Amino acid sequence: MYDFIVVGAGPPGSRFARRAAEADRDVVVFEKGTVGEPLACSGHVSDDVWGYVPEESRDRLLQNRVYGARFHVGGPGSTAHPFYKDRPVSNVIDRVGLDRTLADCAREAGAEVREGHTVLDVDERSDRVAVEVRTPGGDVETVEARMVAGCDGPTSRVRRSLGLPEPDELLHGVLAFDDAPDDGDLVDVHLTAPTFFAWRIPRGDAGVEYGLAAPPSDDVTAMFDRLTDAYGATTDRFCSGAIPIGPPDRVTADRAFLIGDAAAQTKPFTGGGILYGMTAADVAADVVDPADPATLADYESGWRDEIGREILLGKGIRRCYSLPEPVQRLGLWALSGEIGVHMDRPSSFFSPAHLRRLFSRSDPPE
Repeated sequence: MYDFIVVGAGPPGSRFARRAAEADRDVVVFEKGTVGEPLACSGHVSDDVWGYVPEESRDRLLQNRVYGARFHVGGPGSTAHPFYKDRPVSNVIDRVGLDRTLADCAREAGAEVREGHTVLDVDERSDRVAVEVRTPGGDVETVEARMVAGCDGPTSRVRRSLGLPEPDELLHGVLAFDDAPDDGDLVDVHLTAPTFFAWRIPRGDAGVEYGLAAPPSDDVTAMFDRLTDAYGATTDRFCSGAIPIGPPDRVTADRAFLIGDAAAQTKPFTGGGILYGMTAADVAADVVDPADPATLADYESGWRDEIGREILLGKGIRRCYSLPEPVQRLGLWALSGEIGVHMDRPSSFFSPAHLRRLFSRSDPPE
């Protein structure tokens, strides 16, 4: 019997598996497909990501460095409000490569990572968890562990098998890529999608990423087509997926816990969850004892202590996307310019460095 079964080999699952294996836990990871595929997530992340991968993998994963963003209330060609630093604030990375690197780290630490294994059901018992798995050959087997970590994304099978609460909402996100190289150092953000936004990210020699997210009831594909047509982009490798926003009040059961998108541990103002998910994975690895279900309460409180405030502030930022356009323009005009804000931590808006920059401006932004 394993100590942990981990369902899903995305960044949170592989990170937890690695940390748990390093603590001498017996860990198996089930990934329903090939690690990293199909791509369903942007690869725009903060510098913090480099703390989770081997140093030698940095050059292989890095595609471009970003110094800030241009915000638009309208589409391409509308007035741009730049937010920037004098040094890189984020990175564009090979997203598939990141997943595979993190999974390799888990393997090297001693975790089993089994690709092509689809989890069908999770059954909690008094002293263990039984997980029903379909193997690549089509056979169904039952694997047991003391606990299960559900790291299987926004429509988590673990969450639904155990009747855990759903995220507050699921947005519909789409991505596509133009292969024309672009080493620009600013991303473009368009506040044109209902309750969310569209984006353009230069990826260096890897081309340009275009994306958009909105509530599922809206015609996301049509809005996305209008965006790419306005840019004159020729896109391929179209991806589509759900983006969970708003973690539920409970992400643990008797012998199970959720990490990452399965727990909606994402930034409400961007939908990104790579760093938040891996932060929560580290909390789980530090506090959850597979032989003591009572430690799941420590995980519930621990991850919220780490990122709960940032998620709450992120919800406030997102509400600004739905303000009347004149108010949006005024706010962007007032706040644009050089910033001292960390892209994963909205609380950094109130940092001394950012407030000094904000109130030291003698001229209005152009």
